[in-house]
Parts: sequence; C-alpha cells; structure tokens
Amino acid sequence: MNRRRLLIALALLVPLGLLTKASSLALVRGHLGGVFYVIFWTYAVLLARPSWRPARVAIAVLVVTCAIEVFQLSRWPEGVRATFLGGALLGSEFDPWDFPCYAVGAAIAVAGTRAL
Repeated sequence: MNRRRLLIALALLVPLGLLTKASSLALVRGHLGGVFYVIFWTYAVLLARPSWRPARVAIAVLVVTCAIEVFQLSRWPEGVRATFLGGALLGSEFDPWDFPCYAVGAAIAVAGTRAL
C-alpha cells in the first residue's frame, strides 16, 4: 500500500469530515461524517501499520466506532462532547442510524485500500 497515497487520502478526509458538520442538509450533517470517520481511522491505522490487513483494521475500527456510539448513551463525557473537537471525535448523541453509516465507511475503506 502506498503510504503517500494514504497521507493524501487522510488530508482530504479531514476537511470533508469537517464540512459535513457545517452542511445544511440533515442527512449529510448527521450521517455522512460517520462514513468519513471510519474511513479516516482505518487509513490512519494502516499508515501506522502498513503490514496489517485492511479488512481486519476496518472491522476493528468499525467495532470501536460502534462502541463509542453506544457509549453516547452514557452522560459521563458531557463536558468533552460539548466542545467542537470532542463532539467531532465522540459524537453528540446516540443515533442507531449511525451504525449502517459506519458499516458503509468500513466497506469503502477496504475498497479504497485496493485503489490506493
């Protein structure tokens, strides 16, 4: 896997993910960011560990992301999630419709690694 291409993909994913938060379309603002989130973290792990299998990394990222989503049911990290960065990384509220978006992100990440 080409590390330079991974870096370029990561550099593109950050502004795309941030732009989803500013979208006036509820579907984009609420769910597309989750797709980019899973792709970003999959590529970030693969950049650090290029010998790891992309499908396994994507599944691990998917599991962790789903766990974070379930963790949103807890009100413990309210202060962290109230900040922009905390909300962008941890989300702001539980939404079961995010799970399919995360799965789509994992599938795109695996397919994207083949192209990279």
